[in-house]
Amino acid sequence: APGVLGFDKLVGFVDYWYGILSAMQDGGAKVYTTSASAFNSSEVRGEQLLAQVQNILAITGAQKVNLMGHSHGGFSIRYVAGAIPTRVASLTAIHSPVKGVPGANIITGIAPAGTVSGAVVASVGNAVSNFVTFLAGNSYKEDFMASMNSLTPQNAAVFNAKYANGVPTTACGEGAYTANGIKNYSWGGTSSVTNILDPLDTFFGITGLVATSEANDGLVGQCSSHFGKVIRDNYPHNHGDAINQLFGVRGLFTPAPTDLYREQANRLKLAGL
Repeated sequence: APGVLGFDKLVGFVDYWYGILSAMQDGGAKVYTTSASAFNSSEVRGEQLLAQVQNILAITGAQKVNLMGHSHGGFSIRYVAGAIPTRVASLTAIHSPVKGVPGANIITGIAPAGTVSGAVVASVGNAVSNFVTFLAGNSYKEDFMASMNSLTPQNAAVFNAKYANGVPTTACGEGAYTANGIKNYSWGGTSSVTNILDPLDTFFGITGLVATSEANDGLVGQCSSHFGKVIRDNYPHNHGDAINQLFGVRGLFTPAPTDLYREQANRLKLAGL
């Protein structure tokens, strides 16, 4: 399940999960990608994923699915687990801001609802959202400010209270490894700039300075990414590297993101999931 600006394919050939699907499929995994609004609330995006998961279950005849979500997609998979817990075997949150992103408060603070600045920011954000959705060939409803509101620490806490499966009860601890019969995992990174040749690194280098005060991947704080069993929270990856973007450009001596997904698939298989 993708995060913000989420899609499965853009203009027919740009994969959100660059090289990851083929790497997992080459190892024997059955992988299904989903899409979502580029920007919308955690609940709206969760409902979008729920409908797709139910279709996948119906088409395949599988009893359960293992859900993996990047960034805001981590909220989506948790929403689905809350809606149909008996059909979910595991949740894996990847660079997901479980405790929210303090930087989202900056946007909601300078663009409150009912103000001119709020209308301008919402209009620009929705225009970008609709353009991405168009390029992806989707027709989702877009709401930029709903997404920003969902990602504030305050509203993330409200979401966590409703979907507590695997959420740590301490500031930087781990969550329940198993809850409601569902295995919970996560991993994250702490390098906002990993390769100066990657255009995304300029963006994450800047956002990493304002998104949060803790070590982060350019958007998500190290402790905020904790969910269930923390596989590792300090990979030398930024938020884009987590999905092998931009087109696989990353640091020279960093782990290949594709390998992390294959390892997780193997981990799930060995756990009987």
